[in-house]
Amino acid sequence: MHKIVLFALFSTRRESEITRILRSDLDQEYGRVFIRDMKHPGAKLGNDVWCDLPRRAMDVALSMPLSSDGRVFPFNPDTISSRFTRACKVLDIRDLRFHDLRHEGASHLFELGYSIPQAAAVTGHRSWSSLQRYTHLQQVGDKFEGWQWISS
Repeated sequence: MHKIVLFALFSTRRESEITRILRSDLDQEYGRVFIRDMKHPGAKLGNDVWCDLPRRAMDVALSMPLSSDGRVFPFNPDTISSRFTRACKVLDIRDLRFHDLRHEGASHLFELGYSIPQAAAVTGHRSWSSLQRYTHLQQVGDKFEGWQWISS
């Protein structure tokens, strides 16, 4: 579970997107991932896009064992959601949803100094207004540098 959480945080991907990624969708040379049917207000199916994949997210994906069906994270999105919710309850973490990792990941990109187009290339947002909420930050730099969970 910690690898899924790390991947969600550093890639800014949603549960359903994470569980559809195939090993062949990872483009190590260009640091990107092919996302099938990415959520979009006007088109749910056929909205296939390449998104930049930060190095930490790529490293997490490549650390996963090969699955029989070729998926990097061969799990059901509903299972990820329920286990995440259960873990938060056990740890007494209130008001945290899996989707909040996407928001934190987007904010982190701006903390690292990404420009709006660079952040959008990772998150897949198509408009400035969608990303604008992440740009009013008080912190800059890499708060995850040296974090023990990254190399686990």
